Amino acid sequence: MDEMKYGTLINRVKAAIVDFMVLMGLILAVSTILSKFENVPDFVRVILFILIFILYDPIFTSTIGATIGHLILGLRIRRSNDEDRKIIFPIAIVRFIIKVVLGWISLLTISILKKKKAIHDLVAGSVVLQATDN
Repeated sequence: MDEMKYGTLINRVKAAIVDFMVLMGLILAVSTILSKFENVPDFVRVILFILIFILYDPIFTSTIGATIGHLILGLRIRRSNDEDRKIIFPIAIVRFIIKVVLGWISLLTISILKKKKAIHDLVAGSVVLQATDN
């Protein structure tokens, strides 16, 4: 049977590294596809890259409940007040913006809070769970 516990700082950092690699892969793939077309304006490339960066985390978090990095490490993002439910897209956007703006500072509270929440989790009302085998 699976029991849920809260995601650790180290696993959250590992997930972020995996997600960074996924984002770089997506950007490389889009760049390769765009190179097949003649005269793609630079602003189109910039917009696509920004959209990939901004929407990757919120789309995956709100639809699947985890980014690819989270999935690989067994992490799931849920609502603090109902750990069976995923967060909604607008909340996922807010969570992502706070995470990006604060960077590693957002992770400082993970070690001291009972549910191992980062600052962006506190603002968004989210929690990161980790499945473990009993």
